Amino acid sequence: MLTVEDINVYYGAIHAIKGISLDVPDGEIVALIGSNGAGKSTTLRTISGLMKPKTGKILYEGHDIAGVPAHKIVGMGLCQVPEGRHVFANMTVMENLELGAYLRKDKDGIAKDMDDVFKKFPRLLERKDQLSGTLSGGEQQMLAMGRALMSRPKLLLLDEPSMGLAPLLVKEIFNIIKEINESGTT
Repeated sequence: MLTVEDINVYYGAIHAIKGISLDVPDGEIVALIGSNGAGKSTTLRTISGLMKPKTGKILYEGHDIAGVPAHKIVGMGLCQVPEGRHVFANMTVMENLELGAYLRKDKDGIAKDMDDVFKKFPRLLERKDQLSGTLSGGEQQMLAMGRALMSRPKLLLLDEPSMGLAPLLVKEIFNIIKEINESGTT
């Protein structure tokens, strides 16, 4: 589904990613592991179109997406949940979720996916009218994941999904990741 071939990414003169290659087969869960500063987030940001590699290829379903704008990549079915969650703090939970579906036009499908998100994350339904910035860290992580799911991704990139969460919540998040994968999302 995804092949990254020998990408090199720079921040100005700093060579942040040096020739990384990886494959993500359809239907799999793949983890990118490395120490702080090793380039994991930069790799994901490059795959999702937020950065452009200087060299190398990023093939998603056979199409080279290196340099394609991020919103077009989302429209192709590849979505990222960023490190640190980045919810829209001054918007409600419901408004954040609706933003996840901003490229979609299928109202019935959007409504069904909203119901599915609330089944996966019942706390979000309880807090649907609450400002997102007032949620706990774990609830914000659930919201960020739910917002990404609203784009109906085929491939979901999760950057540090357990960062800063209590151990019990980490277990719950990883169970939900497994459930998302079992429902057909790589």
